[in-house]
Amino acid sequence: MNLSTLGWSPLFAAALAALNRPEWVPGRVVGEDKHAVTVVGSEGDLTGIIPGRLLHRSASHAELPKVGDWVAMTPLLGERKSIIHAVLPRRSKLARKVTGRETEEQVVAANLDTVFVVQALDQTFNLRRLERFLVMVHEGGARPVVILNKSDLCADPEALAEEARKVVGGAEVLIVSAKSRKGIGRLRQHLRAGETVCFVGTSGVGKSSLINRLYGEALQDTIEVRERDGKGRHATTWREIIPLPDGALVIDTPGMREFHLWQVEDGLLEAFPDVAELAGGCHFRNCTHAHENACAVKVAVEDGRFPRDRYQSYLALQKERAEVRRDETKHVRVVEQRKAHLSRLKHGYEDDDGQE
Repeated sequence: MNLSTLGWSPLFAAALAALNRPEWVPGRVVGEDKHAVTVVGSEGDLTGIIPGRLLHRSASHAELPKVGDWVAMTPLLGERKSIIHAVLPRRSKLARKVTGRETEEQVVAANLDTVFVVQALDQTFNLRRLERFLVMVHEGGARPVVILNKSDLCADPEALAEEARKVVGGAEVLIVSAKSRKGIGRLRQHLRAGETVCFVGTSGVGKSSLINRLYGEALQDTIEVRERDGKGRHATTWREIIPLPDGALVIDTPGMREFHLWQVEDGLLEAFPDVAELAGGCHFRNCTHAHENACAVKVAVEDGRFPRDRYQSYLALQKERAEVRRDETKHVRVVEQRKAHLSRLKHGYEDDDGQE
């Protein structure tokens, strides 16, 4: 198999060469479920085995192979299996904080060129949720494109699209309908051979239906959303790379009821370029735009130049980012204390053995 069709590039080739293990070969993780990964290399599809050594060497679950990752591996002779030795550095990713109280990163997909953030033009349309997704797309290093699906169910899709354009910065906004095929041609223009794209959004927005339309057949099961309340259940319970007829590679993701921020640095201001522009007029260079006097952003809110609801959304995301940082600091401290305790126990056992 020609690995360039899977997105192999000189960047990944250099990373593999730097490992200085000529017997290791590259492969890309194209499928993932709870218990295994599927890897494609020059020998085709293989079941990727993650050895204990890699598990122990990884500081967190997020460092283990995820869909879209390139890995260094050794195929097993006579078997459709391969031992994964290392994950090559990611050039982009889509990540979030795991749901619940745990403080840990969950990598949804890796090495993405474009992320399609999908919302439905129905009662679930939500600008604040859209902003949240865009923060993490920017943070991960991929290019965001906003897809407003189910335009056939909306009386005035252009009005909602205009609302979306006010909060997405420079991201393109496309009005589409998987059912009527409206806008599918414009969507295809963002697909290029050898590039990897990802569809993300909450359950029921029509991600799998859009992929089916792009593929040209019912590639994945879809479950109709009940019209009366907009609720639905997504049929996708795993993540996999699907090659499209034009050579692009697409990842569909499970519907996400929650999309908590993970560690965010530049992604927040990239998703809020209007805040970044106004911040140039703040008196303090490190202004948080929350409590400080002489804040240009707060002045713009008061005189109506900056929407108050968008400002409140920015503050909420900024607060969540700070909370994640605090929780992560506590988590790291606990992990380090646990490691130190285990190390002391280990050395104690060794001392006892030596005395005997």
